[in-house]
Amino acid sequence: MESFWISTLFLSLAVAGCLYALAAAWLAGRLARRPGPVPAPGAPRPSVTLMKPLCGAEPNLYENLTTFCRQDYAGPVQVLFGVQTAADPAIAVVERLRAEHPRLRIDLVVDARQHGANRKVSNLINMAGLIDNEIVVLADSDMVVAPDYLERLVAELGQPGIAAVTCLYHGVPASRTAWAQLSGLAIDTQFLPNVLIGTALGLAEPCFGSTIAFRTEALRAIGGFEAVRDDLADDYALGAALVRAGQGGRIAIPNFTIGHTCVDTSLAELWRHETRWNRTIRNLDPAGYAGTLVTHAFPLALIGALVPDSSPQGMMVAALALACRIILCWRVERAFGLLPHAYWLLPIRDMLSFAGFVWCFVSGAVTWKGHDYRVVADGTLIPEPGLARESGAPTA
Repeated sequence: MESFWISTLFLSLAVAGCLYALAAAWLAGRLARRPGPVPAPGAPRPSVTLMKPLCGAEPNLYENLTTFCRQDYAGPVQVLFGVQTAADPAIAVVERLRAEHPRLRIDLVVDARQHGANRKVSNLINMAGLIDNEIVVLADSDMVVAPDYLERLVAELGQPGIAAVTCLYHGVPASRTAWAQLSGLAIDTQFLPNVLIGTALGLAEPCFGSTIAFRTEALRAIGGFEAVRDDLADDYALGAALVRAGQGGRIAIPNFTIGHTCVDTSLAELWRHETRWNRTIRNLDPAGYAGTLVTHAFPLALIGALVPDSSPQGMMVAALALACRIILCWRVERAFGLLPHAYWLLPIRDMLSFAGFVWCFVSGAVTWKGHDYRVVADGTLIPEPGLARESGAPTA
């Protein structure tokens, strides 16, 4: 009898997860249909500094950065790259871009100084002295954007009461390998829906490394990037600081997504970066992270169906959960104009995600750009050389 009630609990959570998926599917369509601000034709555009911190010649780096250099923006644009060593192979990519875009102002900072535990933020601090425009747009190196990206972004930032603008992103597999496709599925069917639900319910006001656009005067008001130099979730912390500096301004999310290049080539690589993502979310909002248990409808239904003396409807609920996940994936694709996913990977994707969800309650070790850290309760990074490898914990 006890196992019957355990089965009923898991199946009830799975049904709630089905409703969650359908609600997220509806919200995706609503966001995509929402009209965005339209800049006045011929009106002067504010000058923009586009900051791109780099570390190594990661796959598709040239292709990703090229999309930022080909913007149909009517105002002055400065593209500012930064690396932390003169031997970084990303420098060759920057020089190629300079040669191919001679009319675009492209600056490069090479500076090894370390200002805190977060190496990306140290790079930004070193770059900040060359910011030369009214608006700063910070974007990770693995993003892909359309030619109207800056135009739409700056128009959104110009609306009343906006302290910063961030962008949702979708997965762009860099190859046809199952690992890259699984990585893209995680973004499109878990990350993106969770943000849609969280913002719709007023549970979160997130800011993502995909894009953070803000005014240069606001950066000065918060004390520069030094304010977030020890944070694992530097994007979230920067957004929160900008909101405080804006005295009640909010973070806007436009009605479009940009691409995140998924380059995973193995299960270990996929596990590492997803563990870091999950652990970041857990440290920012432990209760909210625990609440995302309900989003794992298919694994929960399978557990409920396989428990001894389980409800006879268990496998029907599992089938319903998988169907709702497919509907969610299809709706996200349609809403944002994405290429279709391999739906047969969804059950594998959901089982991996559930395993990652559970594991993040066990270990606090992460690896980021080849460096080991321990993450404390407030999200601060504590350098711990060799921690992840010595403890046997997976890295992220």
